Amino acid sequence: MALARTSGAHALAHYRAEFPIFEQLIYLNSCSLGALSTRSRERVQAFMDVWASRGAAAWYDVWWEALAELRAGYATIVGARAPEVALHASISTATSVLAGILDYTKRPKVVTTALDFPTVAYQWLSRRHGGVDVEIVESPDGVTVPVEHLAAAIDERTALVATSHVYFTTGAVQDIAAVARAAHARGALCYIDAYQSVGQLPLDVHAAEVDFLTAGGLKWLLGGPGIAFLYVRSELIPRFTPTVTGWFAHARQFEFDPRTIEWHADARRFEQGTPALAAVHAQLGGLEIIREIGVARIRAVVADLTEDLIERAKAAGLSPLVAPDPAARSAIVMIPQADPPSAVRRLADAQVVADARPGHVRLSPFFYNLQDDNVTAIEQLSTG
Repeated sequence: MALARTSGAHALAHYRAEFPIFEQLIYLNSCSLGALSTRSRERVQAFMDVWASRGAAAWYDVWWEALAELRAGYATIVGARAPEVALHASISTATSVLAGILDYTKRPKVVTTALDFPTVAYQWLSRRHGGVDVEIVESPDGVTVPVEHLAAAIDERTALVATSHVYFTTGAVQDIAAVARAAHARGALCYIDAYQSVGQLPLDVHAAEVDFLTAGGLKWLLGGPGIAFLYVRSELIPRFTPTVTGWFAHARQFEFDPRTIEWHADARRFEQGTPALAAVHAQLGGLEIIREIGVARIRAVVADLTEDLIERAKAAGLSPLVAPDPAARSAIVMIPQADPPSAVRRLADAQVVADARPGHVRLSPFFYNLQDDNVTAIEQLSTG
């Protein structure tokens, strides 16, 4: 039986007005790039105005304070403390620093999975020539990797378990606290790529006891490209010395001393170069909205939208690839299609923005979407 068509207005629907893209399009691609808010645009414009009026003089007060504000904001959103957060330009730069601080002499093995974003594996695959052994755990169902399968791959040679909170391939949510326990039980450390979770799922890094975590503005934090962060558990910070670095890692960076490096005592020792300030300000605007709403409220609304999308897809004869348990589903819904790029173009002709992945069209509702957005997308996919 077909589901009723309804606008599906919900408790957060009024925020839709803050995202101009909805004046022209149906946007269901937040897992690739979060929609631009008026607050982010205003923050970037304010940065440009200060740049125009003050130039580099703004570094010493408002721009420096913006960096501190962002570190604190990121920390709050994942249950960390600001001194545990290092700013980065991308997950790639953050993981390159992380990969460079580990000692692989006694523990040369890194465990990851076939469902993780390739950047995770690439950082350690590129170190195979240095003796790093990468074990990639396969998924038995193409949707998730049971924690017990990961645990079976962890041994006394394992330095790090590197995996995702939400798999970009399927949207399945992983029990990261269980992953951390499995790693720690064998003396290994745990790194979580949370790019596809932070902003849409509640997360507490201290409660989960993960050692390292990355996320950033591109997707669910509504900050756009060019800004990300690395969380490092406070007890670990003094234990590691960076080998991939930059001048922001120096505790006395404005002395410009080329002869010595004095590392920051906090996670800033894992930073690299000058952050992209336009991206910083765009993220501050997006983060303001996320924190104003609260991630728990976002999760409740988005879970309902996601289940609505899945049920509409099934009612239309489609077979979405999602975790069997609704509690383990995020706002990423994979719809099998024979020709995903053509299906995405067909959606675009109907003013729906989605994305293609191998064998699937990927849809991702967020708090600014409505049920009617789901209706239009599924109508297009089921009639193609």
